[in-house]
Amino acid sequence: MYYRSMGNIPHKRHTTFRKEDGSLYREQVMGTKGFSGTQSILYHHYMPTSVVKSELIGKYLPEYEEQGSLDHRHFYTDKLSQSGDALTAREYLLGNDDLLIGAMNVDKAMDNYYRNGDGDEMLFIHYGSGKVETMFGTLTYRPGDYVVIPIGTIYRVVPDEGAPTKILFIESFSQITTPRRYRNEYGQLLEHSPFCERDIRGPETLEHFDEKGEFEVITKTRGYLHSHILGHHPLDVVGWDGYLYPWVFNVEDFEPITGRIHQPPPVHQTFEGHNFVVCSFVPRLFDYHPEAIPAPYYHSNVNSDELLYYVEGNFMSRKGVKLESITLHPSGIPHGPHPGKTEASIGKKETLELAVMIDTFKPLKVVKKAKDYEDTGYMYTWVE
Repeated sequence: MYYRSMGNIPHKRHTTFRKEDGSLYREQVMGTKGFSGTQSILYHHYMPTSVVKSELIGKYLPEYEEQGSLDHRHFYTDKLSQSGDALTAREYLLGNDDLLIGAMNVDKAMDNYYRNGDGDEMLFIHYGSGKVETMFGTLTYRPGDYVVIPIGTIYRVVPDEGAPTKILFIESFSQITTPRRYRNEYGQLLEHSPFCERDIRGPETLEHFDEKGEFEVITKTRGYLHSHILGHHPLDVVGWDGYLYPWVFNVEDFEPITGRIHQPPPVHQTFEGHNFVVCSFVPRLFDYHPEAIPAPYYHSNVNSDELLYYVEGNFMSRKGVKLESITLHPSGIPHGPHPGKTEASIGKKETLELAVMIDTFKPLKVVKKAKDYEDTGYMYTWVE
C-alpha cells in the first residue's frame, strides 16, 4: 500500500508528543515481518498494553470432514443457519493451513471489538451497507466492496439499520496484497494493472475516544479466541501514519483484461496471499476473434483448487448454480463448462456475470457443517 497519514502526529517519530495537560500520548509501532515489512505508527491516549482482565474463550478452528471421493462440490450459502454480528455469524465452509473461507449474514452491530492476531482478513460485501470502525478510522462499505483488514487491527462491523449484510470472508494466515506482477520495484501499481491507487479507499474519518471504562476486545490467535478487557476505549488513536492500515477496493473499479481469444484466469487476479489468489470475474466484452469460443476450455487444476462465489448475473460456464452459491473444483481432476455452455457462448459479445474466485495452492478441506448446505448431485451435472 501507499503512505497515508491521519489525525495528529508529531513532526519526528519516537519523540515526545504531549497532550494539553502535559502527559504523553502513547506511541505504538505496528508492523509486519518484524521491522522489515509494512508498518504504521499510531498515537494512543492510553497504553495499548493496558489490560485489566484476560480470559480464554475457546477454540475457533473448524472441524473438517473425513476425506471422501474426489468430487466437484456445490454449496448454497443462502441457506446459512445463523445470523448475528460479524463475529458470531461466521460460518466456516472450507480451509487449509493458509486460509479459512466462509460466509456470514450480519444483521446487528458487534457489542464488543475484535482483532485477528493470526493474519489479515478480507470481507467481500455481497449486499448491504454500513461501516467498519477501526483503530485506524472508519470505513464505509457498500455492495461489491473488498474490505482488507490487516493483522492485529481492532475493529467492529456496524451494518446500516434495515440493511442486513451478506459477506464472503477470508481469514488469511498471511498478508493480503495486490498482485506482485502489477507493482514496480517501488510498490506502485503499473499502467497495465486492472486498477490503480486512486481506486483504493482508506479510512475516511478518524474518531478517537478519550474514555475510561471496561471494553472487551475478542482476540483470535493460535487457534483460540481470547477475551481482553481494556480499561479504556480501544479506539483511542489520535493520529497515525504509515503503510499498514485497512482499505477498500470496489469490484466495479476492476477493469477487465480481454483479448481476441479466451484469456486465462490470471487476468482476473485482484489480490494474493501466501499460497492463494483472489480473482474478480466482472461484466466484460467477450473475445473478438471471428472464431473465438468465449466459454473457458476444459482444464485440469494441476496445482490448485478453484472456489467460485456467485454474486450477480448468470455465470456463462455454469448451470444450476444460484446467487450466493459456492462451487469447489479440486485439483486432480479436470473441470470446465457444463453441457451446452460452450456452444451457447459462441457469437456472444459480452457477459454481465459477477463472481469472486479463490484459487489455493494447497488442497481445500470442507468443514463438516458445510454438508448441511450442499447440492450433493453437483458432481454428476456434466453427464449429458
